[in-house]
Amino acid sequence: MKLSVVIPAYNEEESLPQTLRLLHETLKKHGIEHEICVTNDSSKDGTLRVLDELTLEIPTLVYFTNPGPNGFGYAVRYGLERFTGGCAAVFMADMSDDPEDLVKYYRKMQETDVDCVFGSRWDEGGRVVDYPPAKKIINRVANLIIRATMRIKYNDTTNAFKLYKRETIEGLKPFLAPHFNLTIELPLKAMVRGYTYAVVPNSWTNRKYGESKLKIKEMGSRYFFILMYCVIEKYFARGDYRKK
Repeated sequence: MKLSVVIPAYNEEESLPQTLRLLHETLKKHGIEHEICVTNDSSKDGTLRVLDELTLEIPTLVYFTNPGPNGFGYAVRYGLERFTGGCAAVFMADMSDDPEDLVKYYRKMQETDVDCVFGSRWDEGGRVVDYPPAKKIINRVANLIIRATMRIKYNDTTNAFKLYKRETIEGLKPFLAPHFNLTIELPLKAMVRGYTYAVVPNSWTNRKYGESKLKIKEMGSRYFFILMYCVIEKYFARGDYRKK
């Protein structure tokens, strides 16, 4: 099964070369057929130039430019409409995700035939490096609220780094979230709609270049909206959207 790696990129000219080279080298080393799909989210820096240069070096790299509307969710969705593999992983451009963890996700999906593979940075075997303390507190509180509200055991819903089969992606449409709240829309919908999943410990490392695009003050109500939508679907949709 061909693996597609969907990467949103906004002003990531410094991070992309290291991220894409290591990602390609890792997947090639493990013999995984793949494509790397980067969505340039109308970047204002040299991201487009860097992508042009890297396509000459990395044969499995393709990129698109999202003309707008822009935002993390829109950029991911743009890639999820265009990937060609049998499964797709959402992977961050800033090298916060480890390509070796992606290999673990892919092997887990092969071995168990689950519809999705989710990572957890907080399970045994997971780890975080240079995680900002304030951000960590907000993360744990947010995930606790999601777990209690949705009555689930999974403890890292807000982690964007996840893997989905193509038919799962199709079954989660239409997508609603335009921003970082897409990170919870995809897994929560998958759970509500009856798709199977496995959880694999993963690591997270704070970015070395540029600045985080996640603005927590702007995202609270948006996360809440998606959470409430998923609650309503879970309890009132009468299974209309469940996996057939």
